[in-house]
Amino acid sequence: MPRAGLSAERLIGEAAELADEVGFEQVTVSALARRFGVRVASLYSHLDGSHDLRTRIALLALEELTDRAAAELAGRAGRDALVAFADVYRDYARQHPGRYAASRYRLDPETAAASAGVRHARLLRSVLRGYDITGDEQTHAVRLLGSVFHGYVSLELEGGFSHSAPDSGRSWARIVEVLDALLRNWPDAAQPDASQQGS
Repeated sequence: MPRAGLSAERLIGEAAELADEVGFEQVTVSALARRFGVRVASLYSHLDGSHDLRTRIALLALEELTDRAAAELAGRAGRDALVAFADVYRDYARQHPGRYAASRYRLDPETAAASAGVRHARLLRSVLRGYDITGDEQTHAVRLLGSVFHGYVSLELEGGFSHSAPDSGRSWARIVEVLDALLRNWPDAAQPDASQQGS
């Protein structure tokens, strides 16, 4: 029977806070029970285990990140939209490192398809429409941006840029500026060499 005062929403919210404090990988049902000062069994009326707990934190993080991006992108296009999207991504990771890690948690296909991650991907594609990049080229651009954003943020969170100048924030701004220039001058897809066809 569910313990009075506990709910799935409260548990997930507290678990997300715990993730930010100690790291996403350290969040388990046992750790959450200790935080509430209850027995582990008390939580199983709301959770199916640590995988279910981490999945729910991931879904919360994706929703928060997507809502922030949607709010910042409203009325923006082109470079302004790219900067806004990129900064939301970095700011969220810096403010909520555990939640950010959760947003990268592998979800099963059905859960992923119903998550805010789908809306997040659409928002990034809407940014790219301002650069007139379509079709497969748009997918390439999405993967490029995702790789740069995640790679930079991950290294920054690990302290990879903390011992050298210039400040990592300046590098971030410059990188986004370079990405904007690249997207505005996105090269045409290379055509197969006719001399190589049929060989």
